[in-house]
Amino acid sequence: MSLPDWARAHGPALFTAVIRSEPSEFDVTEELGFEFSADGEHDYLFIEKTNANTEWVSRQLARFANVSQRDVGYAGLKDRRAVTRQWFSVPRWHSPDWRRLEAVGVRLLEVQRHDRKLRRGAHRGNRFRIVLRGAPPPADDLDERLKTLLDHGVPNYFGEQRFGRGGGNLALADDWSRGKGLTRHKRGLAISTVRSFLFNEFLDARVRAGSWNTLIDGDVANLDGSRSVFPVHAVDEDLLSRCEQMDLHPAGPLYGDGSPTGGVAVGHEGWLDALSRARIKPANRSLRLRVNDLEWAVQGDAIVLEFALRRGTFATAVLREVAQVSGRS
Repeated sequence: MSLPDWARAHGPALFTAVIRSEPSEFDVTEELGFEFSADGEHDYLFIEKTNANTEWVSRQLARFANVSQRDVGYAGLKDRRAVTRQWFSVPRWHSPDWRRLEAVGVRLLEVQRHDRKLRRGAHRGNRFRIVLRGAPPPADDLDERLKTLLDHGVPNYFGEQRFGRGGGNLALADDWSRGKGLTRHKRGLAISTVRSFLFNEFLDARVRAGSWNTLIDGDVANLDGSRSVFPVHAVDEDLLSRCEQMDLHPAGPLYGDGSPTGGVAVGHEGWLDALSRARIKPANRSLRLRVNDLEWAVQGDAIVLEFALRRGTFATAVLREVAQVSGRS
């Protein structure tokens, strides 16, 4: 099932590009954003992995340390076809000698100690170095577009990977909404797919209306870099100024039990009913994503982008504002 071509905010893609030609051309480094206690029962391992997914690595660490996989912690799932560096926590119960760790595509970079398990979403964000291969656009056009992204941000779409290969998770979402029995893992995928798709539809409508990056009466506002939100009953000059400076962003709904019908939810009433039956709590997500520390260089037939994003966001939301992207997953 194909995904919609959700609206771009800054104009059509400048060129067609391929990413992940090699794993090294999609490079991700996780930033935790907190200090280690230097004691406690958990080893924190900074792992570099190549062509390996996060859950597979966690299984290798659990096997080596002779603990259950559920006792291994990590802050987020990282791309498989890539070179990524991320932290894992593993209990020290059996005193593993991490110098002896061997797993294909895995390299241990650092070991620390901490007093609690690493939880999902505990990191601050990620740094990316991504190579876009294709015939680069004129330098002036490229510079203008990338400076616009740096100054104004991009629509905070969920990335295509959230919806499975070729949008396959949408069929799973339909099965779940019709009451088909699913494993706990697939049920979680279905719920995530439903909420992400409806959010992207909401954001697409705001992009097309030109209001994805400004507050309007009745909005929910999100404080930049946090999960803090508050209702905006009436927009005033102070709120508009803070929004223009990207201190605040308009937020859109992550649908759940009691979310309003109508709008982008029309045609997806079955999904909304299923979210209500499952008692999924509604939430909000920023409509705009700030792109930090953006730098770029043209190298022959490639453009190299480096930037940082906060947790829970997708590099593809940045890439799609520059190029029509394809590549191996």
